[in-house]
Amino acid sequence: MQNKDFRTSIGGQALIEGIMMRGPKKQAIVVRRPDGELETKVEDIKLLKEKHPLVGLPLIRGAVNFIATMAIGVRAMMFSASFIPDEDEAELDDDAEFAPQPTEEELAAAKAKAEKSDKMLVTVSILLGTLLSVGLFMLLPAFLSGLLKPFLGAGLWLNIAEGVIRIAIFVLYLWLASHLNEMKRVWEYHGAEHKTIFCYEKSLPLTVENVRIQPRRHPRCGTSFLFIVMIVSILVFSVAQWGNMWLRLGMRLVLLPVVVGVSYEIIKWAGRNDNIVTRIVSAPGKAFQRLTTREPDDGMIEVAIAALTLVLPDNAEEATW
Repeated sequence: MQNKDFRTSIGGQALIEGIMMRGPKKQAIVVRRPDGELETKVEDIKLLKEKHPLVGLPLIRGAVNFIATMAIGVRAMMFSASFIPDEDEAELDDDAEFAPQPTEEELAAAKAKAEKSDKMLVTVSILLGTLLSVGLFMLLPAFLSGLLKPFLGAGLWLNIAEGVIRIAIFVLYLWLASHLNEMKRVWEYHGAEHKTIFCYEKSLPLTVENVRIQPRRHPRCGTSFLFIVMIVSILVFSVAQWGNMWLRLGMRLVLLPVVVGVSYEIIKWAGRNDNIVTRIVSAPGKAFQRLTTREPDDGMIEVAIAALTLVLPDNAEEATW
């Protein structure tokens, strides 16, 4: 058992009626099917830094992990979405017994085609997600703040104005997402994920009763990471005080990996330690988690416990942050 100061490297993501957990060696997805049963998928984790140690260096690892996390998250979300009932498929299932059965060759060909299609869909989703994120949270604030240049000049105040606009867009985005009915259950699963990790970090047995009483706002949450990105961007972008609008936008793209890399190191440090400084750093992001997490029901907690249990290492020290 770990002591009360234990901080785990295990993290997760809320899905559609499910949760993904990533441990030091395994990744598990647990989804609640429409019939109430749990569907699980467990995979071994292959870290890119094992083949290419350079990507594991501080600052570099942040940008690499960000891209990898997006790819993993999209695949996990697609897996969970595959269990959503489809009325057309249900009608086809009724007539399936009268259809000719495919051969093994046909099944293999169909599987290969589906895997190729999935890879293409993941790639397109990542590209679109990246373009949307960069455009909405980086380029749009830079453009809007550029309109204020005649009043603020091209110095520090313009960069501060850009940062304020970026944070305002981020808050509005979270607020709108939190009011979508489709997202409410995802936010509840998000809360279950956080509560379960807290329970594990406190070395308590992973039971519904123990998990239920845990807080739902965690310092290593992706919401906290994104807020730190907003703050770090103000500091990093302040070195690029270009008068030309297009150069200004271009420098935002060039410096984005630096912003992500620095932000990753900050949240990694904040998640590993618990003191007055880390609490101050984590406070804004945890406050925003009021929008991105909700109190889960017991069934969601069961899913989170199942996912976490599947990725726990034999030696708990391997899961230390």
